Amino acid sequence: MTATHSPTAAASGANATERFKSDKFAGVAGTSKERVSLLAREVLEAVHATIRKHKVTYEEYNALKSWLISVGEDGEWPLFLDVWVEHVVEDVATEHRKGNKGTIEGPYYVPDAPEQGARGSVPSRENEPGTPLTWTGQVTSTTGAALAGAKVELWHADADGLYSQFAPDIPEWNLRGTFTTDDEGRFEIRTVRPAPYQIPTDGACGKLIAAAGWHAWRPAHLHVKVSAPGHELLTAQLYFPGDEHNDDDIASAVKPELLLDPRPADNGETIEYDFVLDPAL
Repeated sequence: MTATHSPTAAASGANATERFKSDKFAGVAGTSKERVSLLAREVLEAVHATIRKHKVTYEEYNALKSWLISVGEDGEWPLFLDVWVEHVVEDVATEHRKGNKGTIEGPYYVPDAPEQGARGSVPSRENEPGTPLTWTGQVTSTTGAALAGAKVELWHADADGLYSQFAPDIPEWNLRGTFTTDDEGRFEIRTVRPAPYQIPTDGACGKLIAAAGWHAWRPAHLHVKVSAPGHELLTAQLYFPGDEHNDDDIASAVKPELLLDPRPADNGETIEYDFVLDPAL
């Protein structure tokens, strides 16, 4: 196994924060003042109701203030929101879809991973640890049409539970690749089976987990983004049966429709999993 140094929560958090700010943040432009006021007021009212219901003390309130400050100092707002809030936003945003179920993106997506064609291997280190995994699938529309030229972006953690570009000593695009479907919408991806991992626990999110007596585990999963012209982007994670944390994922992101069915192969395992995309609204 390649020697690595564990990333600190602050370092990972800073990377995730900078990535979010550069790739996605557009402020509240396009959101009306009325909408902002409605949502802000209702969130605050929910906080007020919790304080009144549970008779929150000044000591507890000041502990909360201190912790919120630490979340920002550790750069862990992307981690906190993606782990404990995003799954509800995703449910609401995609409840109209007829095609595949999706789930959260998480904080470790990086756009523009190297193109590998319709059939290929994700970039990896020589002798990358992990069981070899070959994934075949097809991308179609809810209309039944095969989607040639669809993009399947794949990224996942390594055998140490670490993501390239968010942990030291890992090549830039390790275990990240973009695949483009053939004329029949088909693809074949070769990678390795990822490992379960704990989210960073040495920062503010870890302090919350410890104080609440929770665990920090995420089950093993493959991240994907699937896109095609004229269709809605699908973001999902695919999980492996038998993982002890499928039922109590810290991020609440596992859905039955996202479980894979790995089968033994001459060299590792194979999986088949197809995607059906909804036409854009």
